[in-house]
Amino acid sequence: MRPYNPSVTAVTATPLRVLVRNYLRDVGPVHLLTVTVETYVGTLIRSLPGPEGVVLRWGLYRLLFRRLASMPYIYPGVWLSHTYGISAGKGLAINSGAFLYGRGGLELGDDVLIGPNAAVITSQHRFDDPRVPIVRQGHRTAPVTIGSDVWIGANAIVLPGVQVAEGTVVSAGAVVTHDTETYTIVGGVPARTIGERPRLPVASAVTR
Repeated sequence: MRPYNPSVTAVTATPLRVLVRNYLRDVGPVHLLTVTVETYVGTLIRSLPGPEGVVLRWGLYRLLFRRLASMPYIYPGVWLSHTYGISAGKGLAINSGAFLYGRGGLELGDDVLIGPNAAVITSQHRFDDPRVPIVRQGHRTAPVTIGSDVWIGANAIVLPGVQVAEGTVVSAGAVVTHDTETYTIVGGVPARTIGERPRLPVASAVTR
């Protein structure tokens, strides 16, 4: 048992009403219906296997996304939250266990691949004021942009405010904290450039 230290102030439990108030203040009543639908209906179809599961998830998220350009391939077990903030181009594929959090705004280009158990986060807890427990300080949102032809590897994490440039490969397990350059390969914690991909000739890129 630790000895008593009078200089340490006891922190009382945060009332549930404070958490609810902060959440409603940040999200707003307009988006609350979307969050409710994605939570309950998403739970029912999230784990459905086979083509019917893919089609049902497409049917749900084309109604809830800000924009969904074409039918995505969303594997069973993908968790999408605050989808009102997610915009996606053509050819999106998300593997099992991935988590996309659109609360702060998430823009996905064409032909984006997101590997198993990867996470893309657009909101995080505030921790500015040491006098207030983190759980009471609310959230800070920052949009994430992921360009076209990007592959985010298994267990990688993209943090709020990051722009993942076109053609980037994010290695498995990387934590992306800063913007990337086009057609680079990044890896590590925090992620840094570890290689480059071949680039298309200028004429081919224009006619793509």
